[in-house]
Amino acid sequence: MKRPNGMMIQKTEDQIALMKQSAVLVSQTLTEVAKMLKPGVTTMQIDKLCGEFVRDHKAIPSFLNYNGYPYNVCASINDVVVHGFPNNIALKDGDVVSIDMGVILNGWHGDHAYTFILGEASEEAKQIVNITKESLYKGIEQAVAGNRVGDIGFAIQKFTEKEHGYGVVRELVGHGLGRSMHEDPQVPNYGKKGNGTKLKENIVLAIEPMINLGTKDVYTEDDGWTVRTRDGKVSVHFEHDVCVKKNKAMILSDYSIIEAAEAANSNLTPSKVFTF
Repeated sequence: MKRPNGMMIQKTEDQIALMKQSAVLVSQTLTEVAKMLKPGVTTMQIDKLCGEFVRDHKAIPSFLNYNGYPYNVCASINDVVVHGFPNNIALKDGDVVSIDMGVILNGWHGDHAYTFILGEASEEAKQIVNITKESLYKGIEQAVAGNRVGDIGFAIQKFTEKEHGYGVVRELVGHGLGRSMHEDPQVPNYGKKGNGTKLKENIVLAIEPMINLGTKDVYTEDDGWTVRTRDGKVSVHFEHDVCVKKNKAMILSDYSIIEAAEAANSNLTPSKVFTF
């Protein structure tokens, strides 16, 4: 949503624990989305549910009014890459539904995204959802102290673009996270090994591959927010909040509760579960 600026900010262990609470609240909210999704539901209903759930847990929906963004969540359907406005159009069988949202809890941000498959989508749609999700974990594997930002982007790009022929969006990137929603460093989903900022222990990153079934090229609608694929093909977005550590990254958000709700909802086609 905004280019970060300033220095990389390392967190204390106590601050990381607070950030984990923020991240898990986002996961819990997305779990409620997984429970309610079915044909006929609207993204405006999802937005209302998420806003109420966050406030009920004594937190603030961080997207609402951020740089003028008018909703609690970004709801990006099919060819919308990110920043889709919630609306009153009923979701239908086969839709690919990406929900991205954030919270502020105890002064700290959580911010991540999950893509759902509503009903029976095409095989190519199911494949790109699984591949994009897997690419997120390949990026996270590189989020260790001493590595560089380019190592994360290289891992994601190699897997999605070079091995599977998908388009990696260049205009939008992941970012640092903390007391601000966007901190340094920027975390592109493409890059070269050994290039970019060196990662320091205890910085927190929002790693978020945005991968297109076809071309990498995108455009922004007249609303100034909604980003769509240039060729109208499906785009997928997954995002985790990750703390950089010395030997293995620490994932602060929790997909397992989302995945459990997804598997229990007969209206959804679950994506694969990847362990880290």
